[in-house]
Amino acid sequence: MINIPKGTKDVLPQYSHEWQFVESHMRSLAHRFGFKEIRTPTFEHTELFMRGVGDSTDIVDKEMYTFNDKGNRSLSLRPEGTAGVARSYIENNLADLGLPVKMYYIGPAFRYERPQSGRLREHHQFGAELYGSPTPYADAQVISMASMLLDEFSLPDITLNINSIGCPKCRPLFNKAVRKYFEQHIESMCEICKERLVKNPLRILDCKVPSCAEISKNAPAPSDYLCEECSSHQQKLIDILTASKIPFKFNRHIVRGLDYYTKTVFEFVTSSIGAQGTVCGGGRYDNLTTSLGGKPTPAVGFGMGIERLLMMLENAKINITAPPRLDIFLAQVNSKSANFAFELAVTLRKHGLSVDTDLMDRSLKAQLKSANKVNAKFIIILGEEEISSNQIKLRDMQNGTETPLTMEQLRTLTFEQW
Repeated sequence: MINIPKGTKDVLPQYSHEWQFVESHMRSLAHRFGFKEIRTPTFEHTELFMRGVGDSTDIVDKEMYTFNDKGNRSLSLRPEGTAGVARSYIENNLADLGLPVKMYYIGPAFRYERPQSGRLREHHQFGAELYGSPTPYADAQVISMASMLLDEFSLPDITLNINSIGCPKCRPLFNKAVRKYFEQHIESMCEICKERLVKNPLRILDCKVPSCAEISKNAPAPSDYLCEECSSHQQKLIDILTASKIPFKFNRHIVRGLDYYTKTVFEFVTSSIGAQGTVCGGGRYDNLTTSLGGKPTPAVGFGMGIERLLMMLENAKINITAPPRLDIFLAQVNSKSANFAFELAVTLRKHGLSVDTDLMDRSLKAQLKSANKVNAKFIIILGEEEISSNQIKLRDMQNGTETPLTMEQLRTLTFEQW
């Protein structure tokens, strides 16, 4: 027997409606905010993630699934969605659509890491990306979008944390201060953070190694070194969120784990799913398109883990809409009625009804049990008498009542009549 790869999970037929329920809400919400779907490849050139996400991040340094194809090109399964969207924005001249360009995606991402509750090697994300607007209103819009989705699911115990990590103007001052601080603790730091101290000291603040995390508690915060532009942007965002009654906390320790972020960063966190408490994270990335060879374009967005969202719904015992029921089960008593049932099912499906028949040569009693098991709304028993008389009885599986119909009436039933 070949087992499923470690860190992956099957979505079984009896649970797939939960995913469809969540995804339909996401698509509906995106439409309300004027976002349109974008679908990018599952794999991209490795260079895209090295330049976009950052070669000093844990994702690129430790977690990517990278391989050479038959043309000896280095490719990687996407570890996150934003870099691919940015590449598509540049390559397809999406700015020609008119700014701002609003896009969302739903799809898998791949990271080689230790599987645990809420963290899989193949997971799925809902993401939103807004290109073209430098204003804090754009930040507030994507934050509002994520907040509204979580509110509509009635999820408890969720906190929005926001911070600013500055821009290329003020980041050097912070880097200098944080480098000076960590140089005093270099002997207690992990080997990777010793390298980060030279390459990108900001990444040390995102290290999960306990010794480094402890040292980071008293490290300088990027929000203490903001230039006037970044400080003004942050304050305006705070004012907008406050006026819009979107609750938040200012958390000076948030830096996010990707190099492309500038100015605003934010996380929606919860304690209901254990240690992996971030269900949604994002921020502004005004320099991403430039780093990928495109024109300077301000952008902001977020990514939300679908598996973690489903875990929260389960833990909170929030009811998810049941899957749609089968409209009609056609039970047959012999081979002649089986042929008739198959032809009738085809006709009814063309009218928009969901219909099934027995495919296992079961007895009539077993077919009735099967109709109950698939939760059919109605059942029709087809025997020689029903076929020859052109009359059938539509039995309501809920209350047992029967409605007589001619075959012509049955064949013209439409979905709207149900």
